[in-house]
Amino acid sequence: MKRNSLFKTLLLASSVMLCMPALAENSVAPALSIDANALSEKWDKVFAENSKVKHHKVVFHNRYGISMVGDLYEPNSLKTGQKLPALALAGPYGAVKEQVSGLYAQEMASRGFITLAFDPAFTGESAGEPRNLSSPDINTEDFLAAVDFLLNQDNVESGKVGI
Repeated sequence: MKRNSLFKTLLLASSVMLCMPALAENSVAPALSIDANALSEKWDKVFAENSKVKHHKVVFHNRYGISMVGDLYEPNSLKTGQKLPALALAGPYGAVKEQVSGLYAQEMASRGFITLAFDPAFTGESAGEPRNLSSPDINTEDFLAAVDFLLNQDNVESGKVGI
């Protein structure tokens, strides 16, 4: 019985994944381009800044073409050429990176991780209309895009990226 249920679940998941490219092509979400250089580097969080960590804003895109804004945290002790494990973080629906996910990201960076706290599509500084939309499918794509972004960083250990 369990094996049959697992097979049905895997079959359904495979069917959904095959439809995703078509969904991305027909997306009506704006492909708003956000310039990371235009974003303020001023500390705008609800928690105190940790002097053991450096932070800067980054922009990346999900497969629907929606620009997402994140805060990339790195330990000050990071040396050139050194590779560290990484984490991609976002809060629950409606939360923004300036809240708990950012605090957690900063703390983990102070403990030796490279971390990315990001605003999912439709929230915070990230693009997407209508605002504050809740889409589990797009949210999943947002996390995949965040992991892809981290994997493309020179200082991230590719086999050690988590969410």
